[in-house]
Amino acid sequence: MVESYTRWIVRWKYLVVLVTLALTFAATYGGKFLDFSNDYRMFFGEDNPQLLAFEKMQRTFNKNDNILFVITPKSGKVFSPDTLTAVKDITKESWQIPFSSRVDSITNYQHTKAEGDDLIVDDLVIDPGALSSEDLISIQSIAINEPMLVHRLVSPDSKFTGVNVTIQLPGKKLDEVPTAIAYARDIKTRMLEKYPDIEIRLVGMAALNNAFPEASKNDVMQLYPLALAFIILTLLILLRAISGTVATFVMIILSIMTAMGLAGWSGILLSPPVMSAPIMILTMAIADAVHLLVTMRHELATGRDKDSAIIESMRINFRPILVTSLTTVLGFLSLNFSDAPPFHDLGNIAAMGVTAAFIFSITFLPAMVSILPASGRHEVAGKQMMVRFGEFVIARQKPLLIGNVLLMIILASLVPLNELNDNFIEYFDEDIEFRRDSDYASENLTGVYYIDYALGTEQSGGISDPEYLRNVAKFSQFLRSQPNVIHVQTISDTFKRLNKNMHGDDPSWQRLPEERNQAAQYLLLYEMSLPYGLDLNNQIDIDKSATKIAVTLKTLTSNEVIAFDDTAMKWLQENTPSIKPYSSGPTIMFAHLGKRNINSMLAGTSIALIFISAILIIFLTSFKYGFISLLPNLTPALAAFGIWGIFVGQVGIGLSIVTGMTLGIVVDDTVHFLSKYLRARREKGLDAEEAVRYAFNNVGIALLVTSLVLVAGFMVIAQSHFYLNSSMGLLTSVVIILALIIDLTFLPPLLMKFAGNTQGEKQ
Repeated sequence: MVESYTRWIVRWKYLVVLVTLALTFAATYGGKFLDFSNDYRMFFGEDNPQLLAFEKMQRTFNKNDNILFVITPKSGKVFSPDTLTAVKDITKESWQIPFSSRVDSITNYQHTKAEGDDLIVDDLVIDPGALSSEDLISIQSIAINEPMLVHRLVSPDSKFTGVNVTIQLPGKKLDEVPTAIAYARDIKTRMLEKYPDIEIRLVGMAALNNAFPEASKNDVMQLYPLALAFIILTLLILLRAISGTVATFVMIILSIMTAMGLAGWSGILLSPPVMSAPIMILTMAIADAVHLLVTMRHELATGRDKDSAIIESMRINFRPILVTSLTTVLGFLSLNFSDAPPFHDLGNIAAMGVTAAFIFSITFLPAMVSILPASGRHEVAGKQMMVRFGEFVIARQKPLLIGNVLLMIILASLVPLNELNDNFIEYFDEDIEFRRDSDYASENLTGVYYIDYALGTEQSGGISDPEYLRNVAKFSQFLRSQPNVIHVQTISDTFKRLNKNMHGDDPSWQRLPEERNQAAQYLLLYEMSLPYGLDLNNQIDIDKSATKIAVTLKTLTSNEVIAFDDTAMKWLQENTPSIKPYSSGPTIMFAHLGKRNINSMLAGTSIALIFISAILIIFLTSFKYGFISLLPNLTPALAAFGIWGIFVGQVGIGLSIVTGMTLGIVVDDTVHFLSKYLRARREKGLDAEEAVRYAFNNVGIALLVTSLVLVAGFMVIAQSHFYLNSSMGLLTSVVIILALIIDLTFLPPLLMKFAGNTQGEKQ
């Protein structure tokens, strides 16, 4: 049946090529709908509990995505007329940033003071150029002693300051974040020209959002050409023929175009994980082509004409390629169990690409090879080397079998050295400007990690209750006592300051009001005095039944963040039972994501394993060989995580998908080796050792080359500036290398051990 099908392909080769190109370009047209997602919330599913808490917080207290200008005067003095003038200018310009709803800085900080019976609320710095030395000293003293400012908008040593712009994105267009960041960068450029004695850096959640597509575009520009160049070089060296290289290269490009076009038609948004898909497809697609072309070169070397060689190669390889494509697709589809939607998209695009590559390898590739001239009748490069290696394995089968078992047991025992942990700022390497600026801000001004705590009273106006305010103040003090806390923004500080102001600025009254009506009056008077855009909606809900405490943290790992939040929530439960709290924020969301993803991927990997095992048993028509095939398929990932535990020891969201994804990939080598082994046993009547020798002779070099290509492709991904991609690429490369070693040194001895040496084997 396969022979008849291939003859039809060869006969109608020009039509097949034209139809393939037409269908590919129709699919590729969907690529015009592709666009980058620039929202960190893309990593969280709609039912993610941390995302739901975050959205509840934003509905209650307004959205708080931000852009923070970190300003460093070269003089080392924030409180100088020149620096304050620059800060005031940047503050003014920042109101013009698209979607900005609030701008906070030391110059427009709403300082309160008493004048007789009146409460005066005004900017801390009104006219920087008119300030005397005494004025500057007074302003500096106020700023560095004001809990709302120090460690948030000014450093304690007065060497660094910031302008924080709150962004309220409508969420209607994909260009909202890039538009806001572009305007902020324009302000930065203009201010640096106008004030050459300052340095400016941009951080914040909006900057984080914008870093995702920028990291992706950097990878496209740098990694894709590297991957394509390596593939072309490898094919030329292996096949020793331009025609096979050209046909394979075109097939790969068509597979990538089809997958990305279908992604566009499907409404998938691009993200850093998704941008790894083309390189994955590239490496997967070449595997099918290599097996077909290597066998074809072998048949040509035996004296067959080109078309006969193509037909025989298809007869031998069709079923193994079909099975390996199915298992690879299942492995990628298992990513749909991930708790992070971008990995769903990565898995689906890669699955579409692998499917397209299979279809093109059995239609376009044989047709194209039939059209192009076949040069030479020599074997592919390196075949004799693999034959000699096969003899080595047969001669030392017992020590190789024992050695592999011992090594796998040792490496598996090291898996517990890994810790489920992550750090979302470190998703970007130091080549990315956002990462460098965030590290700078954390070291000198304020942290980029924060957690918000909503403290509810369940009664309108309840935040003015003295007991509630005392609980808020106690919790705020508890937070400030924690070693990893940089800053705490709390309404209790505002009430203390207002109480002092309303008692003639007497420092002895720097305490909470003792009566509810008094506290409510102070708050009302203060709110009525605040200018537009600087109200308290970021700290108090509409009916004044809840407040929000914003805690800025040092840069922590996900485990440290979760431990901190657990400690804070436990303190609230034990000390303030009347308060109804919950916490949220991107820091909390990312901290929980890795562990949630591990749990969800366990289910996905298990289901994929069941289906892959069933496919192998059906393909091999044997429970015995199906079971034997599982050992070299399951052990590589286990051993790789053992090695990772020794050298890295930290497993985050990027690595949580590796086992499920590689399960479908590493099956390929096992399937091709077993298919040749069983063909020798069943069709040629060879004993186990001779069948192993036959498999090494016919498929060994193809396994080596396809594995090296896969490793090279994932090592290219490992050079990504985005850690989720780079760590995933590196660990996947380790898995594939181990899978190749196991398939060539463990599987053959295993087959000879359990198959016996009886002549032949029944179908």
